[in-house]
Amino acid sequence: MAPESRLQTTEHGLVPKGDGWFVLNARAAPWRDGPGRGVICGFEGEPDFPQLGINLTALAPGEPMAMYHWEADQEDFLVLAGEALLIVEGQERPLRPWDFAHCPAGTRHTIVGAGDAPCLVLAVGARDRSTGPDWGAYCVDEAALRHGAGVEQETTDPERAYARFPARRPTRHQEGWLPG
Repeated sequence: MAPESRLQTTEHGLVPKGDGWFVLNARAAPWRDGPGRGVICGFEGEPDFPQLGINLTALAPGEPMAMYHWEADQEDFLVLAGEALLIVEGQERPLRPWDFAHCPAGTRHTIVGAGDAPCLVLAVGARDRSTGPDWGAYCVDEAALRHGAGVEQETTDPERAYARFPARRPTRHQEGWLPG
């Protein structure tokens, strides 16, 4: 029988401690603010989930979720609210609520907030091969560069890819990040 993980109160929200099942509301979970690239709600605690990464990202119009990249595992995205722009394999695809984007391993992609209001995206990614030195890479792409979501030189180093952005800061949920 799987144990229940206890939720520990921190200055930035509730964090699961230890292996086990749990229920955690996104408004009570810790968030990380990345000026210029949205806010992320993380549901993982200690330890990180070994098989699957999952988070919510709230993006203002024009904010990239990530620099254009590919990973060695699949990633999937579901737009829950607002509008976004998927840049995938050099193509631009508008996304609206309930649009699902599947990126098999090796697919070059990113998402940028669009429209005139924030958007909310559920992101899910496997962790079988996308950790460590062979995780994937940040790629050069003209469409991504036009939207402020690209690198000018290919790299596998996240510090180089995100050098123009301030470091993410832990924070609590703020009104307006989640609908309803």
